[in-house]
Amino acid sequence: MLVYEGIKSGFINDVDLGIIADKIRNKYIEVIKRKPSASEFNSWKNSMQYMRGVLSDNEIPNNTGIAIEYNIPPTGCRIDFMMSGFNKNKSNVVIVELKQWDKATEVANLDGIYKVNTYTGGGLRDVNHPSYQAMTYANLIKDYNESVQLKDINVVPCAYLHNYYFEDDDTLLSNNYKEYTDKAPLFGHNDVIKLRDFIKRYIETGDDGSILYEIDHGRIRPSKMLQDSLTQMLQGNKEFYMIDEQKIIYEYALSNAIDTVSSNKKNVMIVRGGPGTGKSVLAINLLVEFNRRNMTCFYVTKNSAPRSVFSAKLRGNFTQTYINHLFQGSGNFVDEESNKLDVLIVDEAHRLNAKSGMFQNKGENQIKEIINASNFSIFFIDENQKVTLKDIGSEDMIKKYADELGAGIYTYELDSQFRCNGSDGYIAWLNNLLEIKETANLDIDGFDYDFKVFDDPNEMRKAIEEKNSINNKSRIVAGYCWNWISEGKNKSDVYDIIIPEYDFEMSWNLGNSTTWAIDPQSVNEAGCIHTCQGLEFDYVGVIIGDDMRYENDHIVTDYSKRAKTDQSLRGINKTAKEQGQEVANKIADSIIKNTYRTLMTRGMKGCYVYCVDKELNKYMRGE
Repeated sequence: MLVYEGIKSGFINDVDLGIIADKIRNKYIEVIKRKPSASEFNSWKNSMQYMRGVLSDNEIPNNTGIAIEYNIPPTGCRIDFMMSGFNKNKSNVVIVELKQWDKATEVANLDGIYKVNTYTGGGLRDVNHPSYQAMTYANLIKDYNESVQLKDINVVPCAYLHNYYFEDDDTLLSNNYKEYTDKAPLFGHNDVIKLRDFIKRYIETGDDGSILYEIDHGRIRPSKMLQDSLTQMLQGNKEFYMIDEQKIIYEYALSNAIDTVSSNKKNVMIVRGGPGTGKSVLAINLLVEFNRRNMTCFYVTKNSAPRSVFSAKLRGNFTQTYINHLFQGSGNFVDEESNKLDVLIVDEAHRLNAKSGMFQNKGENQIKEIINASNFSIFFIDENQKVTLKDIGSEDMIKKYADELGAGIYTYELDSQFRCNGSDGYIAWLNNLLEIKETANLDIDGFDYDFKVFDDPNEMRKAIEEKNSINNKSRIVAGYCWNWISEGKNKSDVYDIIIPEYDFEMSWNLGNSTTWAIDPQSVNEAGCIHTCQGLEFDYVGVIIGDDMRYENDHIVTDYSKRAKTDQSLRGINKTAKEQGQEVANKIADSIIKNTYRTLMTRGMKGCYVYCVDKELNKYMRGE
């Protein structure tokens, strides 16, 4: 998605007329669906003057393609400046990461992390080395854009710090970062001629922007999913380059953990992040690195679904004992002695329970047990993904037990979006739609995400089956409003979910498999929140049952419509008796909405929806 596109001659004319920042701003509002900040607007006014100076060279063709603020699907990342053209008939795109820095202070013991004064946000901020950022953005385009692959388009990154004067021993140019600067050269205020020569090396003849058009309209390739890349990651291969705050948090987690263990301290790290912000990718990258450094480290989840899928993917490459050791349930630390383990990485920490064991009658609190068992514990959390009454994981509770056990606390937040085609707007729209949080995103028009509402569940199923036939990465899920028939738990031809009006019949996921998310035939079965949370698909089809309706211009939830076999709200009637119906309704409302929000954010490329309630269907369609 391009905010500004054109050719060199038009770009230079827009800069000379003083209208370039206004053009970018107007298109930004149209495309991104929000107004840019004053600092962003001023950065365009400033940086584009410098890029105009760089391009003021007769050997750089006037019809060189120009693009500004390219949003990289399937992320929320944006490339500042792009140029396209040919060199000996080879299609090339040069991407430029623009920085307004005039000074950068290296953060000790962190790979390529700097403190700089920034125009965006103001004040000192932790940021990545510019060459690392440019390199990872180029890799994202190569990994996800099919046109780049099929048309053999060469994507060449660099970074331009137009206010920065490099010193002879400048840390940005240190040999420590040679891997980054070799792949994405770094240019400063006095390097205009060097930057021109770099551009001319790849662009000898112009293309009138045709190559940029190919990239902007290129099909997003089948997604690289964590569960698919796990084996390669554990074998030491770089499958996911961490970007933006992912990389910063990774470096701090690594440094803090090493310092904690070596000095025999106890510390806790909390990482907040909504759906698709890369929590699990960051968690697995840390797991790999800690184990590479011979630190005792386990990946912990309460939900067994992701652990089962990870185990299935790793089987054959690692022993089952090793796999079971690496990926552990959250109830495994009840009797663990204090500080026995170096690091515990807890994914989906909001799903933790108070008690452990099959009957949840063991221990005091899983959060306390995890902090107690490890020197350093990392909790990845999104409190808006609590989906049962037993989910007690919260930032406040983690801090409470950290204080009780004498542990220091670090807190960080992930913002960048890596699911839903990187559309922060889709997530914000969904929050507004479900009345979870009021946002300015009132409609979905213009979002680069395939969202559809179907009147007939059979049509939705057909659409998901068509997507799944491509690569077995699309699934149907449903709210837990239909009983799981006990005698048919292992038979896909025993239909639990029945919608008589449309002759629609479907089985819940089978009880004899823990890997519904990747089983070859499981597109014929509907998953629930417990089988898909913590996992992702290309497309997800969501059946919204009659526990959620649309009445009197508002979303209404009704926990009485939940299936009797559903354990998510077990104890809600007791809550109603003890604390009042209003309190019970509020708790249930949050859980039901969180459940559908989570289901509707499992798809990286698209979400298809059918609502039992016809008014809700109309509302979701925007009618």
